[in-house]
Amino acid sequence: MSKILLSADSTCDLGAQLKEQHQVHYYPFHIILDGKDYQDNVDITPQDIFQAYYDRKLLPQTAAINVQEYLDYFTPFVEQGYEIVHLNLGGALSSAHQNCVLAAKELPGVYPVDSCNLSTGIGHLVLDASDWIRQGLSAAEVAARLESRKSLVHASFILDTLKFMSAGGRCSSITALGANLLNIKPCIEVDNTSGAMHVGRKYRGTLDKVLPRYVKDTLQSYEKLNTGRLFITHSGIDESYIALVKEAVEQEASFDNIYITQASCTISCHCGPNTLGILFETEE
Repeated sequence: MSKILLSADSTCDLGAQLKEQHQVHYYPFHIILDGKDYQDNVDITPQDIFQAYYDRKLLPQTAAINVQEYLDYFTPFVEQGYEIVHLNLGGALSSAHQNCVLAAKELPGVYPVDSCNLSTGIGHLVLDASDWIRQGLSAAEVAARLESRKSLVHASFILDTLKFMSAGGRCSSITALGANLLNIKPCIEVDNTSGAMHVGRKYRGTLDKVLPRYVKDTLQSYEKLNTGRLFITHSGIDESYIALVKEAVEQEASFDNIYITQASCTISCHCGPNTLGILFETEE
């Protein structure tokens, strides 16, 4: 039986405990801030990014992992006899998957998977893959199962502010101003067939009012919840909101595990502070 290494882009946001428990290897995206190139969650944090904006109105750029970086990362593992299953940030959001595929063509036994998702939407697939590897499936079988599984992963987030999207050119300043004046909190949903994002429901009010409604609306939208696990993932938010969301989740469904994780810099710098989402799977 060949040795299998489970790997993912840093954007899977599993957190240190789950990463260690499931022996997941990360490769970091690039964060470029004030002319310096940082590695996501290695030598820069989301709070560093937010503080740079508050203090100096600086916004970072993000850059995907390039082909050579993937080659340099995978090669030592391949030489040690590993096959590799690697999950990428959704192809509609980044060129990382395309670059990973090009690198994999140069090496035997490397299986890149387009998650068609982001953050712990990827994380769900990573943990699924970990379970299948432990069951004895081959790397090729795990990659094939992931392709059919990703349409069962559901990711969405509530944005507290559109300032960061506006500053980064992802929405107009007029739209951001209008949303802020009207206290509108949009729900950003991920299309799990492509990884593209779109605006879903628009909520009005403060986070303590909006977040429980968002949880109820989201979980009640699906009939066959997979209650094995749910992620509450945020970009940095007060613990009271996390507790509020966890309570709202528990009122709707009984999940075996509710994991709370913080989003990586790549995710956080696009959505801004106080962003929070629930991410879960459904049954076929």
